[in-house]
Amino acid sequence: MLILHDWLWVIFTLSAALAQTLRNATQRSLIAELGAAAAAHVRFLFGLPFGLLFLVVLLLLTGATPPRPSPTALAWMLSGSLMQILGTALMLAAMTERSFVVTIAYTKTEPVQVAVFGIVMLSETLTLPLIAAILIATSGVMIMGWPARQVAGAPHRLKPALLGMAAGGFFAMAAISFRGAILALKQDDYVLAAITTLAIGLVMQTAMLTTWLALRDRAALREIVAAWRPSLGAGFLGAVASAFWYLAFALESAARVRTLALAEILFAQIISRNMFRQKTSPRDAIGIALVVIGVVVLLNA
Repeated sequence: MLILHDWLWVIFTLSAALAQTLRNATQRSLIAELGAAAAAHVRFLFGLPFGLLFLVVLLLLTGATPPRPSPTALAWMLSGSLMQILGTALMLAAMTERSFVVTIAYTKTEPVQVAVFGIVMLSETLTLPLIAAILIATSGVMIMGWPARQVAGAPHRLKPALLGMAAGGFFAMAAISFRGAILALKQDDYVLAAITTLAIGLVMQTAMLTTWLALRDRAALREIVAAWRPSLGAGFLGAVASAFWYLAFALESAARVRTLALAEILFAQIISRNMFRQKTSPRDAIGIALVVIGVVVLLNA
């Protein structure tokens, strides 16, 4: 049982990566209809009922009482919520410029940024094998995503690269913030801490984006409601993905979790080939191989 517990963070992370890939694919199909900001709101607005449901079911099953977040925990949650909103909006904007899988590759510069932010903000430590795993896997996604020089209009193609890497930076800050929130709750039950963070974070995110759209683009809110069928699926997958991310953050450092999360690029390849009919180039194959090597190094670190 101890061995299984030691590997739980791996199971949680891979489950989160798969759910997130499916959610990203679902949200991508909503961009043309709703726009980037409204499509980003889908994961929060329609994820909120599921996040609250997860918490209620957990409390009923365990008989526990919901923890009272300290001001520090709430500050971490607010930071993570805002950073995740910005990261999601930039990622979806990048998807309008490049293919689904390449956009995911750009955002996966995140582990390097997570490692740096983790040292500065949470005093986390890095080992040489972990550093090697981060660099190997990240180099793989950069090989996949960096624009080819010989392609006409290459300067314009830098736009999705910048958008994707900026999204990765915001996602890195979100990961560190949510791990900080979970730790600040000081709960012996890591599942309760993770799901509480999920529920409160979704409340914050829904309130912020709903207010923003109500002030700037009320028509987008009506369009979101009208597109409730595909949005409901994206919201559910987003809530499931976030729940697994937070469970992983409760057990392991953000740097290790987000490096293993690069396995998402493998899931993105499968989605890209089957849903969007986008082919895998030889350069993509090299990048995937490096990601796999990096993950193997990480799991043996």
